[in-house]
Amino acid sequence: VHSLYDLFTLLARERHPDGILYSSKETHYSVFKAARYYRMDAKAIPTLPMGEIDYDALASEISKNRDRPVIINVNIGTTVKGAVDNLDRILRILKMLDIPRERYHIHCDGALFAMMMPFVDFAPEVSFRKPIDSIAVSGHKMLGCPMPCGIALTRKELVKEVEQHIDYLNSVDTTIMGSRNGQAALYLWYSLRKKGIDGIKRDVVHCMETAAYLRDKITDAGLSCRLNDLSCTVVLERPMDDKLVKRWQLACEEDIAHVVVMPNVTRQKIDKFVEELVECKNKYGRMAPKREDSPLVKLTCTSWGGTFVDPVINFKSE
Repeated sequence: VHSLYDLFTLLARERHPDGILYSSKETHYSVFKAARYYRMDAKAIPTLPMGEIDYDALASEISKNRDRPVIINVNIGTTVKGAVDNLDRILRILKMLDIPRERYHIHCDGALFAMMMPFVDFAPEVSFRKPIDSIAVSGHKMLGCPMPCGIALTRKELVKEVEQHIDYLNSVDTTIMGSRNGQAALYLWYSLRKKGIDGIKRDVVHCMETAAYLRDKITDAGLSCRLNDLSCTVVLERPMDDKLVKRWQLACEEDIAHVVVMPNVTRQKIDKFVEELVECKNKYGRMAPKREDSPLVKLTCTSWGGTFVDPVINFKSE
């Protein structure tokens, strides 16, 4: 899957050799890894408490470097919080700063949620009808391919800038590694054919509704918990018992953890999980924020909206 980010950065670097890559601090680490591989200047932009890129900070950084082309990675669902950057707002920033179309490249990293967003009613549109250049989506997440894989979509004219005709193959190579996994493509085709549009829609609705159910159950249990709009990733305070973390395979970042609700997650499974969370809380207590600006403290921000249970120590009230 990392090769998808390689492809995006390669395309952008071929078009804009002196460009600067802008992406939020909550971007998947592979984006910045790929930037290092290609010796690209990259800037990690601060984020808002919910995980979206800080739009004012982005505008400020671009304004400081008007003499350099702009390469932006737009997150369609961040790794930890599932936050979706506002593509239209980013495009308005570029217009406000008078950055011409030929001076910017926009990539949309939609590893999980780009496969879900088209099936969410009244969700923002992410498509090539807008001035974007590439989109990446994983095949082993929403579609359930049994091996890590993904798809990178870009405009034909951009592919021509990196493609190479290989005589002995009698074919054109557009990949980073020179080959692709044909079995993964077959699995993706099979999943799409089996599920169909209606099946994927049912899976997406199930994930969104079940994620909201999980958030409400954890909140009712007296624990800090949040869920972004346009997301099936539930963020909660990190359990104190590492055995529980390992048993439920919770991904943690400092003092928070998250649960990505997929089609296989049922309400019965959630009830069991929350039951164990409550037992953990009663036995070991609750996680205190690691510092005044820790991820757990950021869950208290009112910009998330909705009902919220404060962490054990509320720095803001001290």
